[in-house]
Amino acid sequence: MPWPSRKRDKGAVADKKEPDAKIAKTEKETSDKEEEEKSAKPPAGSSKSGWKNWKKKESESGGEESKITYCHWLLKSEPESRLEKGVDVKFSVDDLKAQPNQTTCWDGVRNYQARNFLRSMKLGQQAFFYHSNCKEPGIVALVKIVKEAYPDHTQFDQKDPHYDSTSRKENPKWSMVDVQFVRMTKRFIPLAEIKAHHLAHKADGGPLKDMMLFSRQRLSIQPLTQGENLPGLFIPSVRQAASSTYGFSFLTTEEFDFVLSLEEEKPH
Repeated sequence: MPWPSRKRDKGAVADKKEPDAKIAKTEKETSDKEEEEKSAKPPAGSSKSGWKNWKKKESESGGEESKITYCHWLLKSEPESRLEKGVDVKFSVDDLKAQPNQTTCWDGVRNYQARNFLRSMKLGQQAFFYHSNCKEPGIVALVKIVKEAYPDHTQFDQKDPHYDSTSRKENPKWSMVDVQFVRMTKRFIPLAEIKAHHLAHKADGGPLKDMMLFSRQRLSIQPLTQGENLPGLFIPSVRQAASSTYGFSFLTTEEFDFVLSLEEEKPH
């Protein structure tokens, strides 16, 4: 499996102190709740096609607000060995190809916003498989969603690096999806090349000017907006969504298409 990747009111009686353990627990519950509520809100930004339009305003014709649907993703995964709580979190595209039916669950996401992205993924959507935290990070393959979000079993496994003692089986905090290998990209598309296009587009205008990969690098899952031409950008972060090893982001259709088109060009 890929992704080993978490994050009250004061008492009215002044002369009565709660035990430290109880206070600590209350603070953690409050922190978790605030973090989850915060993750549900779109981040501020100037993009006309991304987060700014996470919720569309009522149209002049009186239509209801609706969420933008992100169709493309970028999944991050670590191709080189690294131990996390005694477990090797390595998961390369070759590891994915070696799985039964070239399919695996994308588990380990422990960030509320990344989790919400993951829960919005739909059957058949494509993503870029991105090698992260290695000598030369970049896009190596395309994958697709073959099973929509369902409870992540690793949150209940005490031996797993991403065990969460606060999650309950009757109301699990964390989800995962299943992804399947589609094909290798025609060539390796390095992060440095994508960033060069991002900087050029940021200065002169272009589909990658607001690309989430560079504005929210910490997220393990990132969508591609309709303005970014990055076809299928999906960062593998199944087991380590909350860690730097695995991650994902969304891409716009323009971002997705632009990035995918780079495979046809000669490396710079």
